[in-house]
Amino acid sequence: MSLNSMPTNPLEGPRLVCPYCYSDFTERQIRFRCLGRPGPDGRACSESEDQALRDHLGRRERLPPVFAGNGRRPKARCPECSVFSDRQVCAVCHSRLPVDFGRMRGRMIALVGAPDAGKTVFMTVLIHELKNRVGERFRASVGGSDDHTRHRFGVDYESPLYEQGRLLRATRRTGATREPLVFRFTGQRRGLVGQRPHHTLLSFFDTAGEDLNDERSVETNLRYLNNADGVIVLLDSLQMEGARRSVAPGSRLPAPESPQNRPIHMLERVTDLLLRRQGTANRLIKVPIAVCLTKIDALRDQLDEGSPLHRPQPSEPYFDATDGQDVHAQIQQLLHRWDGPRIDNHVANHYRNAHYFGVSALGDSPGEDNLVRGGVRPYRVADPFLWMLSRFGVISAKGSDHRPHLL
Repeated sequence: MSLNSMPTNPLEGPRLVCPYCYSDFTERQIRFRCLGRPGPDGRACSESEDQALRDHLGRRERLPPVFAGNGRRPKARCPECSVFSDRQVCAVCHSRLPVDFGRMRGRMIALVGAPDAGKTVFMTVLIHELKNRVGERFRASVGGSDDHTRHRFGVDYESPLYEQGRLLRATRRTGATREPLVFRFTGQRRGLVGQRPHHTLLSFFDTAGEDLNDERSVETNLRYLNNADGVIVLLDSLQMEGARRSVAPGSRLPAPESPQNRPIHMLERVTDLLLRRQGTANRLIKVPIAVCLTKIDALRDQLDEGSPLHRPQPSEPYFDATDGQDVHAQIQQLLHRWDGPRIDNHVANHYRNAHYFGVSALGDSPGEDNLVRGGVRPYRVADPFLWMLSRFGVISAKGSDHRPHLL
């Protein structure tokens, strides 16, 4: 859930954003799904395919009907069978909403990048790190907020990469609607009577790289950018001519992109959409943006020994803003060296809250057979996400530029 600042009607409260279809509605407009059980007179609602679920998320499931009720209340009575239901669903796509959806602050993290920038692998490794190493670092628990997320992430993402050592296939445009992965990040926050749980809902959407090839496809397939609280943009360092020349002989390189799909052009398309959302081009975009150079492992040998990208990644339970500024400055230099000033100038002239990162999801290049040898050894994959959480005030930060940017 994301809370927009201006409600449509002050009497209805702030707008909520569904973490599955990114449509917005008020808490009162939340709907309910019948339980499908016999009512007081023995009648039970029949199941049928939910057209809204099919249209918005591609699911073809036979379920009891959805009915209107006061979403501010935990239960509502089905008008057909008179059974009370506590299954709250999105007013638009009919997905079952997470527990306490209307009372939990949510964050929509838009993950975008050009074809073969490594989005699917990056997302898989990031979530795995959040569930394990980062969770231990921050004494936080991270888990899927629904059965679909838990099953899909384990079977389609985590198991192939971590158990089989097989490189995940890039997401391809199919014309079918893809469903985001929704997780709950739970930490501890000090209150008046001691520590208490603090929940943040996180929604990740794995886009096909082809969805960024032109403005029309961006607008159609990345509509969730309109409600994103933060944007992580992945730029393939090995698609930059200067970086390609710096890679050691014999290194595996991706096929060069066509001119219209260069990193700067993809970034410009995303910026155009965010400017349209903002409604004016006379102000810097306030949405935090993390610009990440991926596959940095292939180029670390070309960096000076004192580079912050040779340091171990931070392990303290806060975002290390001083280390982050060092990395930001290093990536800024590399962008100019490898691709000229265009990307840096574009970011500086359009974004109020931007930060550069260098990441490696695998820690090494996969073999020609797309098998990951020696296991997954990520480097700084969680840094852009933790920076974003620190800007939201979800986690603390120490060092320079550590004030949270609360949306």
